[in-house]
Amino acid sequence: MAAIISENLKFFSLFFKSRDVMIFNGLVALGTVGSQELFSVVAFHCPCSPGQNYMYGLAAIGVPALVLFLIGIMLNNHTWNLVAECRKRALKNCSAPATFLLFGSILGRAIVAPVTWSVISLLRGEAYVCARSEFLNPSAFQDFPLGYGPDSMARFSCRDTPTALIPFKDEVIRRLKYESQFLGWLLIAVIACTIFLVKCLHHCCSPLSYHQEAYWTQYRSCEKDLFNRTAEVHAKVLAANSVKQFFGFVALDKDEKEIVSQYPVDEAQPSPQWQEITGVYLYRENKGFPLYSRLHKWAKKILGNGMDAECKETALLAV
Repeated sequence: MAAIISENLKFFSLFFKSRDVMIFNGLVALGTVGSQELFSVVAFHCPCSPGQNYMYGLAAIGVPALVLFLIGIMLNNHTWNLVAECRKRALKNCSAPATFLLFGSILGRAIVAPVTWSVISLLRGEAYVCARSEFLNPSAFQDFPLGYGPDSMARFSCRDTPTALIPFKDEVIRRLKYESQFLGWLLIAVIACTIFLVKCLHHCCSPLSYHQEAYWTQYRSCEKDLFNRTAEVHAKVLAANSVKQFFGFVALDKDEKEIVSQYPVDEAQPSPQWQEITGVYLYRENKGFPLYSRLHKWAKKILGNGMDAECKETALLAV
């Protein structure tokens, strides 16, 4: 039974590792949907006033989307790799198309949450109804009472709708929600077509075969996992040595004592080595052999940009 459970855990681990970006984007989208639902229930209150309705409705859709977009950029490791690359090497090793695609990759991952927010807002229709109600044309509705202007129309999305206009409230909201949901579905279609075209362009322009690209993905995942785990152990051992030198002893539990004794650390890596493995990396080849990351390139003791006369370059990112 234990063996079966272990094999199943390994299977799910490999499944999630192979689809980490897709699953992460899905979780971001689900989290955004939940946040949007909470916002609609708790924080959304249409002002029911001409001029204010329009600004409030747009703000309810646009401002959270902008905040989520900026958060997505800040939480993307590629952003800070790109900043480091610009600061240290001014992107001199990246061609203009590759640099454009690097920015596109960062922006593409950052728009998942804001696009989800905008789509859900449009499908729900509350913000759109609030924003558009004051611009309704009374003559578009049969037997609509005369003498009612934007002040009255702006109240269709609120509870205090004028009594004479209550019979028209359901039809007005239905029309506005139809427009809102139409825009939402149109946005979904545009995004889906864009993703499809980008994926096609990516695979058509990539110099790597499908299997080599899959291998590169596996390599990046393994290198990142091993690097982070090793860095954690290295930092703990180095910190333990420093604390011991200061106090004369260091308080470690049993597992930490085994780690310190098993992995002796004398000193931290020098700054030039950190600089060599930091920054954006594009796929390179040296004399026909692939260089899958900056760390891989550093381990091969290759200086410069690591490109031979018949180099291949792609904008797939390696952290």
